[in-house]
Amino acid sequence: MNEARFLSDVGCHVMDVIRDDGLYRHIRFHVPGTMGMHFDLITWPGYLCYTGDMGTYVFCRLHDMFQFFRTDCKYAQECGRRLGINLGYWSEKLEAVDGRQRSGGAKEFSAAKFRRVIEEWRVRWIREARGRLTKEQRRSLWEAVRDDVIDHIEDGEHGAYAAARDFSWSVSGDRWSGGHVWEFEDLWDHDFTEYTHRFQWCCYALAWGIETYDAAKVSASEEVTA
Repeated sequence: MNEARFLSDVGCHVMDVIRDDGLYRHIRFHVPGTMGMHFDLITWPGYLCYTGDMGTYVFCRLHDMFQFFRTDCKYAQECGRRLGINLGYWSEKLEAVDGRQRSGGAKEFSAAKFRRVIEEWRVRWIREARGRLTKEQRRSLWEAVRDDVIDHIEDGEHGAYAAARDFSWSVSGDRWSGGHVWEFEDLWDHDFTEYTHRFQWCCYALAWGIETYDAAKVSASEEVTA
């Protein structure tokens, strides 16, 4: 998910102000005549609720949550970004996330991250095994990691972890032979998750929606004073 994709998704969206009473706001963004990719921003003191096609997320940090998101966005824009989002910091402020089936949550298992770490481990093992293992033995270790772990990564989070946890290889094939055993130790020190597409879209929607709301308020104020 990236900024350009999001901006394309909301290129025809309009804003409807359902309520705008101080910190009590209900702002809807949608394509006229349809609710596809629509979203609402609802605030009350100390909280902001995003709800729409990409799920429901409730954030809590400042008395005025619009101001909370404005601060991060302003900093990011000063660094040259069009829409400023801070996935890590914003996710820490989540109070609740929708739990429909498996679609809820801000993060999910990343098979690509898991594969990258296992591949790095495999390459390091082969390099360190020079002088200890023959060429044929190194090839056997290399293929064992592929067959017993890498080929199971697409089985999902539990399957990938189980395959890596159960992996054990030695020259003799006997764990208790007294020889060196290759295993994936301290695998849990790695973070194999990434922010979901839905949560990333939500964060872009927050930044864009508040920016759109602020621009409309400025425009309305200028019309009054004109």
